[in-house]
Amino acid sequence: MKPEVETTVPRVELRPKDAAAGQWLEVAMGPHHPSTHGVFRMDVVLDGERIVQLKPVFGYLHRNHEKLGEGMSYLASIPYTDRLDYFCSLTNNWAYTLAVEKLAGLTVPERAEYIRIITAELTRLQNHACLAGFLLQDLGATGTPLMYAFREREKILDLFEALTGARMMCNYMRFGGCRCDLPEDWVPRAKKVVAETPRFIDEFENLLATNEILLARTQGVGALPAALAVNAGITGPMLRASGVNYDLRKVDRYGLYDRFAFKVPLGAHGDTYDRYFVRMLEMRESVKILEQALATIPDGPIIDPKTRLRGFRPKGGEAYGRIEAPKGELGFYLISDGGPNPYRYRIRPPSLINLTVLEDLCRGHTVADAVAILGSVDIVLGEVDR
Repeated sequence: MKPEVETTVPRVELRPKDAAAGQWLEVAMGPHHPSTHGVFRMDVVLDGERIVQLKPVFGYLHRNHEKLGEGMSYLASIPYTDRLDYFCSLTNNWAYTLAVEKLAGLTVPERAEYIRIITAELTRLQNHACLAGFLLQDLGATGTPLMYAFREREKILDLFEALTGARMMCNYMRFGGCRCDLPEDWVPRAKKVVAETPRFIDEFENLLATNEILLARTQGVGALPAALAVNAGITGPMLRASGVNYDLRKVDRYGLYDRFAFKVPLGAHGDTYDRYFVRMLEMRESVKILEQALATIPDGPIIDPKTRLRGFRPKGGEAYGRIEAPKGELGFYLISDGGPNPYRYRIRPPSLINLTVLEDLCRGHTVADAVAILGSVDIVLGEVDR
C-alpha cells in the first residue's frame, strides 16, 4: 500500500520527575483547542516537546442520553440517536432499530433493507471524506482539502434532505423498516452522485497521497499494534488500519450485506497514514456496494406490516444490536420489562472506545504529532459524551 517505513513509536527514557528543576511541563490542550473535534481536553506531560503522559478528559458535553432513553417510549428515542455521531444520524438510527427489532421479533422487508444499506454507505462516504479533510486541516493545510470534502458531502446531504426532510438529524429509520419510501427521482439522483465520487477520490489521492509533508507527518507516527488494538476493543477503520480483518458487515452479515461484493481494506503499519488511507480505500468499496444496491433495489413494502408504533411494547427480554458504523462498532443494548419504554438502555460508542488508546499512540511523539494522531482516530464528542 505504501513504501516500508519504520512504525515503532520512539520511547522517551523517563527521568525521575523533578518539578523544581523544570524537567517536565504539564499542559492542558483544550477544552476549546480548535483541533480537538469538540469540547475535549488533552492533559499532557512534556519532556521538552515529547509527550511523556497524556490523559484524555471528556464529559463537557454530557447529555444524559442513556437515562433519557429509559424514561421515554422506544419510538421517541430515535430522534435522540441522531445526535450521537451527528455526522452519521442514519447509521445511528439503524443500530438502535436493529436492537429493538431483535427485542420485538420484527422482520424488515427487502426494499427497506436495501434503503438502509444505501443510506448507510452514503453516510460512510461523507464521514470518511470529512475525516480526510479535517485531518489535513489539523496538519496545517489551508482549507482546500476540507472544502473539497465538504463539497462532496453537500451532494449527499441533498439526497438525505430529499428523502428524510432533514440534512443531518434525519430521524428516518423505524422498527421493521423505514419511515417513508424513496421519492420518485431519488434513485437516479443517487446514481449520479455515486458515479461522480470515484473522480473525487482520485483527485484527493493525487493531491495528497504522495504529498511529502503528509508522508513526513503521518508515516510512522502514532502506530497502533494489532495486539493492542484487539485487546483495547478498537473497531472500525482504526482497527483495520492495524491489519486486523474485522468488519461487522462481513462478520454478522446484518441487513443484506451478504448479497454485495466488496473487500475489506487493511493497513500494514497501523500508523496515522494507514488510518487515513484505509478510509480512502473504504470509500471505493462503498461506491461498489452503492452501485450494486441502486441497480438492483426491489419494489415492495418499506415496513413490516406487523409493526404497531402506537402503544409499542416489546415482550420482556434483552437484545444487543450492532452495526459497522463509519467510526466502528456502534451497538445498543436494551432490556425490556414489557413496558412502553426500555428498562435499561445502553450504548457502545466507537468514538469513546477508540479514544482509550490515545496515550499509547501519542507517548514519545511531539505535541504537533498528537494533534495529527487525534485527528486520525475520528471522534465526535456527541458520541463520546452521550
